[in-house]
Amino acid sequence: MTQQVKRAFKYRFYPTDEQAAELSRTFGCVRLVYNKALEERTRAWYGEQRRISYVQSSAALTEWKKTGELAFLTEVSSVPLQQALRHLQTAFGNFFAKRAKYPRYKSRKKSRASAEYTRSAFTWRDGQLTLAKMASPLDIRWSRPLPEGTEPTTATVSRDAAGRWFVSLLCEDTIAPAPAPATDAAVGIDAGITSLVTLSTGEKVANPRHERKDRARLAKAQRELSRKAKGSANREKARRRVAEVHARIADRRRDFLHKLSTRLVRENQTVVIEDLTVRNLLKNGTLARAISDAAWTDLRMMLEYKCAWYGRELVVIDRWFPSSKLCGTCGTVAARMPLNVREWTCDCGAVHDRDVNAARNILAAGLAASACGDGVRPQRESSRTGRSSVKQEPQRVTAGIPRL
Repeated sequence: MTQQVKRAFKYRFYPTDEQAAELSRTFGCVRLVYNKALEERTRAWYGEQRRISYVQSSAALTEWKKTGELAFLTEVSSVPLQQALRHLQTAFGNFFAKRAKYPRYKSRKKSRASAEYTRSAFTWRDGQLTLAKMASPLDIRWSRPLPEGTEPTTATVSRDAAGRWFVSLLCEDTIAPAPAPATDAAVGIDAGITSLVTLSTGEKVANPRHERKDRARLAKAQRELSRKAKGSANREKARRRVAEVHARIADRRRDFLHKLSTRLVRENQTVVIEDLTVRNLLKNGTLARAISDAAWTDLRMMLEYKCAWYGRELVVIDRWFPSSKLCGTCGTVAARMPLNVREWTCDCGAVHDRDVNAARNILAAGLAASACGDGVRPQRESSRTGRSSVKQEPQRVTAGIPRL
């Protein structure tokens, strides 16, 4: 039995001067339409407690194009503008459902410049992508091929702060439920800072500390930026250099996490992790920088969707499970365990490495909960938001501390 899942493939491309100018105009129009529609919705909601639907926003967009002030909106493709209204509708849906905060305005400097094209706004022929309002296809660097027999249904073009251009192609991909060879192996993962992850096998994966390696280069670029006059061309060049350092750090971190998560998923049938509240941990001023550099949230996200792709099982242990303080030999829970304690001895005489013991306890708790099914949500169950299997909820242990 096979199932259809949506997968996005991101590539870098190099536009011509005409294509860059057209895309830059489109980015500006998308941002303007989004902000103007948000302004109208905000006025209606806070002034009259009235909701504006996507259909009403779309009709308003048609009227805006007829005015002399906003007539330039007709010069770009209408599809990215409509997609911006759909994204705003989704944002308000999440707000009214109390899943997200109130939508914010898009900033020209801080927000990511992007535009989404649906199938009616681009041409896909002989492996080449041509967007609406453009005469020639994009010069894409195909770092990996698209799945055989698939065609993109959506193309999202973006430009990052470093000035690099990317296109993300969303495809309907047919995969088998368990494409990876079945195995009996299972692993528990304890996230850390000195060691990025510690496995229940005793292996410790060192933290590459990508931000620390480029900290001197980043500090130098930021000092040069602070000396430039605001609004000058030299300040823009200095800002671009700072963005390039940040992009280098992010790219290296993402590459490392992809390789690590793929290895863990392919080698193990069951992967057990902790439900860490990274947002709360970042409030610790001493460790916030190191925690951000470790990117635990990104690692968990990769493990979630790769387990769904490869037919693996992901179990998430409750955040209050005392994995570090629990003795894996006798089951005794220590009264307290400061962060500076890396090795400890239980009253039963067992000597534990803090991280290895935590990883083994996480694995044991995950396997026990998965076996009894207590408080566990099936991995392949579609989420309540109706998204594809890439966004499926992992199994979560919520029924308290399992008996080991």
